[in-house]
Amino acid sequence: PEDTAPLTFKEVAFGLGAPLALIFAVLGAILGGIAPPTEAAAIGAAGAIMLAGLRLAREAGSRLAPVILAGLASLVLVLILRNSFDLRLGVERVGTMNQVGIAITALACLVFFAALGSGALVLRHARQLLPAIKSATNITSMVFLILIGASLFSLVFRGFGGDDIVKDILHAMPGGKWGALLMTMIVMFVLGFFLDFIEIVFVVVPLVAPPLILLGFDPVWLAILMALNLQTSFLTPPFGFALFYLRGAAPPEVSTLQIWRGAVPFIVLQVLLILLVALVPALATWLPSLVAS
Repeated sequence: PEDTAPLTFKEVAFGLGAPLALIFAVLGAILGGIAPPTEAAAIGAAGAIMLAGLRLAREAGSRLAPVILAGLASLVLVLILRNSFDLRLGVERVGTMNQVGIAITALACLVFFAALGSGALVLRHARQLLPAIKSATNITSMVFLILIGASLFSLVFRGFGGDDIVKDILHAMPGGKWGALLMTMIVMFVLGFFLDFIEIVFVVVPLVAPPLILLGFDPVWLAILMALNLQTSFLTPPFGFALFYLRGAAPPEVSTLQIWRGAVPFIVLQVLLILLVALVPALATWLPSLVAS
């Protein structure tokens, strides 16, 4: 609106930088070997609570805002100390510098937990913590129910020899392994019109990925290619899930046909990217192999 004051550079930097820092902290903890995915997800949840609490505290002028900000800084400090010192407590001899690093890390952890409690307290006073917990519980329950159902389906499917049938079909496709890959991509693209990402990953991928890997495809490259294919499917009219989400967020004066037309350039870019990754596998495998080494 015209009567809205323009955003300052500080507000824009915080709005963009804070979520990006949280993403890099979670992925950095996983790729750097600091924490497995489960513990890294806990870091992301704690960081999200503190970021939301910091935003509400700053808007309300609360005195807890500096505490939460210090907690976010302590999280970054712990990650830096983790890579700079040997923080293991079970070793026989701990050097002086490592003792200093352990002490600073312990203090930073105390600040972090104080900030986490402050963020949760701010969210509770704003009556946003309980709805967020309920929403997260519902989504998590849905995912686990899908996972349980997919596991039962796969068990029955394999018990009746369905995986062997899928393997024989893929191996008998004309064009060799590339024909099998093309058929798999087409089927997953069509399924993306009707099924969500979770259902496809938990039900379809375990059936088609092993035969394709046995045909000689790199698992990382294959996973990236499937993800790009599903992403393109979710953008494609008239059933693309992303277009339905955009329709719900767009103003009434923007028609559905305009949204479909606006998605066409992005679909073309996605198709070109899929072809590029298919022709140059190093685009998908170079960075993971570098991190693994």
